[in-house]
Amino acid sequence: MSVTAVLGCLWGDEGKAKIVDALAVKADAIIRFQGGSNAGHTIIKDGEKFVFHLVPSGMLYPEKNCFLGAGTVIDPIMLLQEMDELRSRGLSFEGRFFIDPRATLVLPLHKELDSSREDSVGQTKIGTTRRGIGPTYADRASRIAPQIIDLTNPVQLRARLERIYAFHKKDTQDIDNVITELLAAGERLKPYFAQVPYLLDRFHSEGRELLFEGAQGTLLDVGFGTYPFVTSSYTSAGGISAGSGFAPNKIDRILGVYKAYTTRVGEGPFPTELNNETGNRIREQGHEYGASTGRPRRCGWFDAVAARFTAMINGLTDGAITLLDVLSGFDKIKICIGYCIEGISTREMPFNAEDLEHAEPIYIEMDGWREDISTIREYDQLPENTKKYIAKLEEVIGIRFTVISVGPDRKQTIYRT
Repeated sequence: MSVTAVLGCLWGDEGKAKIVDALAVKADAIIRFQGGSNAGHTIIKDGEKFVFHLVPSGMLYPEKNCFLGAGTVIDPIMLLQEMDELRSRGLSFEGRFFIDPRATLVLPLHKELDSSREDSVGQTKIGTTRRGIGPTYADRASRIAPQIIDLTNPVQLRARLERIYAFHKKDTQDIDNVITELLAAGERLKPYFAQVPYLLDRFHSEGRELLFEGAQGTLLDVGFGTYPFVTSSYTSAGGISAGSGFAPNKIDRILGVYKAYTTRVGEGPFPTELNNETGNRIREQGHEYGASTGRPRRCGWFDAVAARFTAMINGLTDGAITLLDVLSGFDKIKICIGYCIEGISTREMPFNAEDLEHAEPIYIEMDGWREDISTIREYDQLPENTKKYIAKLEEVIGIRFTVISVGPDRKQTIYRT
């Protein structure tokens, strides 16, 4: 019996879904505890590509139980579309998919608010997916957002919508159509509603294996990320219990996922970003385009200052390194081990995004490797320079990589004890 959490430890897109998929083979339950359809978790299974937005990645295993915790925000229309798409590809949800009715409802209004704020003159552009996630979390904090359970109560749903429309000073002329669509979605989703905290506690007491799947990355955490260029939920380890109702002292393993280099989508500081041929080469070799939006990701060398910070605040027990194969063919590879900010050197992550914006990376340089490592399955068979790169990352971050991904398919994985 064990409880494992898999967390992204950079700015998202670290390859968490691939690691969750690899570890899910031994798990009985996979749980999403925060975020919404702004996530884009890609899994390659036997050459076939699956992209998960809200449905937990463990759904690919037909016998696994999958959960959406109370900390998630759910667009019921998009969720049903995702479920229908996965059903058309042979996946079944009956008897193994559970939604906490406390989860917050994403409304068409929230998407409208998201887009208008991004387009507003004078507003800080965050680079959101425009799927209404931020406004939904904001309304939950204001205690005016509807919950998923409201989809089963027409009177309650109407009252909640009238209140939230009034709060945002929006015309209610389309509210009847919105309510009709939401109630229809509620009829389809109601069979999946469950008391998730009780189920998880029961699974744990029965000795079943639990696997928590984080969305986004720790550097996008609303509390400890590069504010205000962050998501709207707690993406760090502290968000697991808050978003699922599962006790924190029962979590045995917190595995942090890092790319072999660094990427970021949207706005915000990125000290190691490479706006040159090297950055473009990493992007093309790594196919660095957003699974949810298709936007090209900003690419740069590995940032060990940020990585060390996220390892610390998450209390990582070990780590996974992904997309290591993308760096094959580079003569030299750099690692940022510190920043120089206004002439002062530091190895600490600044708390101010403006300071990080002006941070000059302090690099060490290592020899690269030219060998194709995508077919290697044993650590000892990796090229010497590859192993040296891994060892240096472990040294500067302060963790051990027990999972090494050398390609997108679940089979392209090396495990170390």
